[in-house]
Amino acid sequence: MTSPAVDDELRDELTRAMQRVPDLAGRSLTLTPLSGGITNRNFLVTVPGVRDRYVIRMAGNDTHLLGISREVEHAATVAAAGVGVGPEVVAFVRPEGYLVTRFIEGSPVSLEAVHRPETIRRFADSLRRVHDGPAIPGLFVPFRIVEAYRALALARGVPIPAEYDLAMAIARRIELAFLASPVELRPCHNDLLNANFIDDGTRIRIVDWEYAGLGDPFFDLGNFSVNHDLTAAEDAVLLEAWEGAVRPGHAARLSLMRIASDFREAMWGVLQQGISTLDVDFAAYATEHFDRLLGNASGPAFERHLRDAAEG
Repeated sequence: MTSPAVDDELRDELTRAMQRVPDLAGRSLTLTPLSGGITNRNFLVTVPGVRDRYVIRMAGNDTHLLGISREVEHAATVAAAGVGVGPEVVAFVRPEGYLVTRFIEGSPVSLEAVHRPETIRRFADSLRRVHDGPAIPGLFVPFRIVEAYRALALARGVPIPAEYDLAMAIARRIELAFLASPVELRPCHNDLLNANFIDDGTRIRIVDWEYAGLGDPFFDLGNFSVNHDLTAAEDAVLLEAWEGAVRPGHAARLSLMRIASDFREAMWGVLQQGISTLDVDFAAYATEHFDRLLGNASGPAFERHLRDAAEG
């Protein structure tokens, strides 16, 4: 989807930067904003007479405070492209940190489509390719990220919601269960929204690797699950497609990572209140995720998941 035209100053800035990209230098370029981003600005780049199209990604203000490294994003995107999942990287423009990729021809994946078993299986195949791929720089540990977001939000005068203390107590219990049965760190995307999926007709491709890092692959599974409100039966389809079986300990780990994912999202919304200049109700966003977190962490199912995850 596209947005209104680019203003002249920004167009000139991006055009100058792209003169350092061999595929684009010296050419007449047309820039069209792409909608959908919150922390970044993305632009479609077309060249008269050239079939290929490109996307240039421009970081938003202070995104490093969200734990984003453009160098890591670049490396993760290259790795994901290497296993046929991410977009092909054309250039990384330094020092600005602009990432230029080849535009993926394909169709968006709707929320309705995400719930189809075949879509879940295709997504699991793409994710497995990434998890089995080469190591990437950077670490993604959600339990440390929420602590960092809290400290940064406090430093910017953002009040910390009362739900944080209870959520942190829950997170510590989850982390303890995971430590009893650790898993190997794998390359992970960590922001699996269907807005980041493109169906190219052969494979579900995944874009937007800014939160990528080595981490627990079950965070990716839980993040995908909770972001799309998958049912327990759909989670079973996901796990079976991802590893060939549904193991009780792994199903429990996925369920607990749904809670960890919401904690990260809630605190992301808290920190954004002190960073973003966008007209977005980040306080309501944080509340929504805290409420779902606390709901999923109550009752006997949560206690059972803790036991099963600890047993592995």
